[in-house]
Amino acid sequence: MTIRVTNTLTGEREVFEPRGDEVLLYVCGLTVSDPAHLGHARLWIHADVVHRWLEYRGYDVRHVENFTDVNEKIVARIGEAGDDEADVARNNVARTVEDMRALNLRRAEVYPRVSEHVPEIVDLVETLIESGHAYEANGSVYFDTSTFSDYGTLSNQSIEDLEAQASDDERAEKRNPTDFALWKAGGVPPETVAEHRHEGAAPPEEASAGAETWDSPWGEGRPGWHIECSAMSMTHLGETLDVHMGGQDLVFPHHENEIAQSEAATGERFARYWLHVRLLETEGEKMSSSLGNFWTVRDAVERLGGDVVRTFLLSTAYDSRQTYSEATVDEARERWERLERAYERACDALDGPDAYAKVADDDLRSAVETATADFEAAMDDDFNTREAIAALLDLARAVNRHLDGRDAYDYRGLREAVEAFDRLGGDALGFAFGADAAEGEVTLAGEVVDLLLEIREREREAGNYERADEIRDSLEALGVEVEDTDDGPTFRL
Repeated sequence: MTIRVTNTLTGEREVFEPRGDEVLLYVCGLTVSDPAHLGHARLWIHADVVHRWLEYRGYDVRHVENFTDVNEKIVARIGEAGDDEADVARNNVARTVEDMRALNLRRAEVYPRVSEHVPEIVDLVETLIESGHAYEANGSVYFDTSTFSDYGTLSNQSIEDLEAQASDDERAEKRNPTDFALWKAGGVPPETVAEHRHEGAAPPEEASAGAETWDSPWGEGRPGWHIECSAMSMTHLGETLDVHMGGQDLVFPHHENEIAQSEAATGERFARYWLHVRLLETEGEKMSSSLGNFWTVRDAVERLGGDVVRTFLLSTAYDSRQTYSEATVDEARERWERLERAYERACDALDGPDAYAKVADDDLRSAVETATADFEAAMDDDFNTREAIAALLDLARAVNRHLDGRDAYDYRGLREAVEAFDRLGGDALGFAFGADAAEGEVTLAGEVVDLLLEIREREREAGNYERADEIRDSLEALGVEVEDTDDGPTFRL
């Protein structure tokens, strides 16, 4: 077994060799200013699958994923989503955790927040000043990029070609255009709040007053964005990570700056492998809260269900371009329904009277072995979820061929197929085959559908076929698949 990953740091496909049997995985998490959308879920789900696959291959995984709860965008939501910065952040953290559970994500070991790690951030900034890698200016502290010779390596840029970072006021305080803030003096200026304010939020001056500040050796202020992740990851996972994941848009400046400040402080390599998830696009632009072209995770799960959302986001490998559209979502829904239906049919046959100990279908058993091998090869090849799902669809076709082609079923072959679905699709990809989620709601929905089908049958018996067809069409529009049989109508949600 050899896992290969594409390392952004080198630009090469490399053999994955963690330092030990325990993999240290850090994921740059959500800035909790707005509800999470499908673009965020794309990172979450691919990080979840990396976690799951490493465990499948026998590694212990220590997965840490942060919440950024100190940010000017959060301040801009005061009056709209909470009374002050901490209140806005707490409300959005609660919603984000609900969204994560709805998508069947494995829990991280811990979800650190910036606000609870300010002492560690201050200590790290002091270390950088003492070692000559940072300097204070008017109560703010900046990292001196000229002291770090590898600056620009991750993003494959030379320091001479990089543009200045931050506002005009900050640029006036910096020694070099590429230097970046580790600590910012004071609070959040009203003009900064105004840039991110939604209609209905508090006026910029009022929102700015609700921003948090902390004491430091350089005066009252707030941590810079980049230093936060270094402090949180090193607090919970140590100085060197095995895998650092994040969105592609974080390569520069965020992750470039993380490397510089972390390695300058410790003298150790910060992360061995950098995995970046391509952004989800819609109509040629990245899906983002600032552009307003997003679909929230909650709305997507309510409309499609968590498994269809997972199928959609895993239908493209993490480092490949993915586009959201009604057509691509419909394709994902069809794929999931094929997988789910094959699984359900196999379970029904196993638990019925027509599966026999001495019936053997070599084609079915061979298909299970082939699908397993193809799935594992795809996942070992840089977590290629697209090809892994294709292997599961091949298995679904084999199950359907077996069930459609005979009256006596191969019990052992079907059991192996169900176990493969559970092991590969369930444990590795996080699908909820046969789940009893929302059992009460499903039971109620089933009773309502039964009632409507009884009414439809009465309409048919009375010769009101047009009305009966309208009921069936309305049910199908709501996602209820109706099938008329010799024993009466049946349905599937």
